[in-house]
Amino acid sequence: MTFRATVLTLFPDMFPGPLGMSLAGKALTAGAWSLDTVDIRDFGIGVHRQVDDTPAGGGPGMVMKADVLARAIDSVATAGRPRLLMSPRGRPLTQQRVIELASGPGAVLVCGRFEGVDERVIEARSLEEVSIGDYVLSGGEIAALVLLDACVRLLPGVMGKTASAEEESFSQNLLEYPHYTRPQIFEGRSIPDILVSGDHGKVAAWRRAEAERLTRERRPDLLERRSPRASPSKN
Repeated sequence: MTFRATVLTLFPDMFPGPLGMSLAGKALTAGAWSLDTVDIRDFGIGVHRQVDDTPAGGGPGMVMKADVLARAIDSVATAGRPRLLMSPRGRPLTQQRVIELASGPGAVLVCGRFEGVDERVIEARSLEEVSIGDYVLSGGEIAALVLLDACVRLLPGVMGKTASAEEESFSQNLLEYPHYTRPQIFEGRSIPDILVSGDHGKVAAWRRAEAERLTRERRPDLLERRSPRASPSKN
């Protein structure tokens, strides 16, 4: 099954962008996943293909029109794919949600612009609002690129070693342990002795302890999501 991504946007030239490079780009060329774009302006109204209007009730900026966006969405066959609206007020994107999406048939991503999208089209087309962080971007395109990159790298054969994904940050609600490579000494700082000891058991224990330490220091909220059985050691 090929992972199919369709992006609805006012700026289709932004795609594939960085997704056309490195591992994601090679996988795209190889057919491991596919990417299509739909220009929302093609469904705009009148000679100027209007896609937005002033907000009801007054206020600054413009709002994307429900009728225009609905026509654009309806032009895409979802084939079981979720419809995602990239939005700062959406549910935070987590690694677990990425895994769920990557294991499915793909996704239809709607990129908003201006002040936002008419609420009625969100309800009428059952759009799942997704946020990549507590900040505001100029539009949903960059957020869509982030979501797709996170999904594509998990597709079979894209990254090479599956173990890499299993040990990454957030895979077990832990941040990833520190990494080192040669030279042995860099500006007076050495690679921890245990990592060059050849004792794989001690290396694994060290990495686990470091992941737990970093998580306690930087993201204690992640520890609250873990089951009691998976709670970090206190050593």
